[in-house]
Amino acid sequence: MLTIFAVSDSIGETAEQVALAAASQFKDNAVVKRIPYVKSMEDIEDVMRNIQECGPCMVVSTIITVNVREFLTARCIENNINIINVLGPIINVASTLLNVHPDYNPGAIRQLDEQYFKRIEAMEFAMQYDDSKDYRGLKIADVVLIGLSRTSKTVLCMYLANKGIKAMNVPIIPEVDVPEELYKIDKKKVFGLSINPLELVEIRKRRMEKFNKTSYAVEYASDARILEEFEFLDKVIRKVGCRTIDITRRAIEDTAVIIMDALGHNGLFKLE
Repeated sequence: MLTIFAVSDSIGETAEQVALAAASQFKDNAVVKRIPYVKSMEDIEDVMRNIQECGPCMVVSTIITVNVREFLTARCIENNINIINVLGPIINVASTLLNVHPDYNPGAIRQLDEQYFKRIEAMEFAMQYDDSKDYRGLKIADVVLIGLSRTSKTVLCMYLANKGIKAMNVPIIPEVDVPEELYKIDKKKVFGLSINPLELVEIRKRRMEKFNKTSYAVEYASDARILEEFEFLDKVIRKVGCRTIDITRRAIEDTAVIIMDALGHNGLFKLE
């Protein structure tokens, strides 16, 4: 059994993910152990004591601080332990190309900056207003998705939230009144999600296989019911005057790109 030690001067998530990716190629023959916050020569000595007590092993390091990284490398070489410094070569090449000295700031990628907080806020927003739990979100949303059941509205909202975009969705159901607020907000931020009716029939049938075949379930996936819903959705979309996106066999990421491009997404979302 090979032990891969993921060593870092921060929380070690990057090193661990790289090590896990490698270990996954060897099924049950490799395990990963994370060793975070290795920031000094003394920490290196503690690491070496742990490693030396192990059997066959190697080290994956994402230590940023040069002298600590080099000391770990030297100690591994002394003990005939293979070590891979993941970030060192990448940082060196980037520094050469940019002709700029790196900051050598451990954990910089995990700093809680403005973008991080904006993503968290957007995710909380998406969960709070999912499936129109509260229509008050329509006025403050960056994006509003409207569509029939099983058209990936919730998943798309969460994906957009991860980009810092406050997205909410309004399910369109003939028996449920459409909120008047939907017709009053900026139509540029509203997107109707369309899909091939036959594809939707299949999606709903697969969904219903997980439940008892009640009369509601049968109707939910029936051709007549879905055509009725499509007619109602078309009326709503025309009244709102919003853009429609055909999501038939389209990946969530691709749909998100269309929305972000339409609203001028550049890096973290900013609504002009």
